Amino acid sequence: MCQHQPPCPTADSADREAARLTAHHPEQGWSLLCNGVLLFEDTGELLPDGQIIAPHRPLQAGRVVRAA
Repeated sequence: MCQHQPPCPTADSADREAARLTAHHPEQGWSLLCNGVLLFEDTGELLPDGQIIAPHRPLQAGRVVRAA
């Protein structure tokens, strides 16, 4: 488990992305956080239990999105 002080947020926490990096591979588009979360460049996540968190990039300010 996390040895950092203060401890990193767990994978179940809402602020799980605040955990420290243990591996960073920008050329492949992913990073491994101390809490076991795989964080992808597109802001998607894969939790240690296999749960997928869809990308959650905010829309650009002033951009209009319409359904077809």
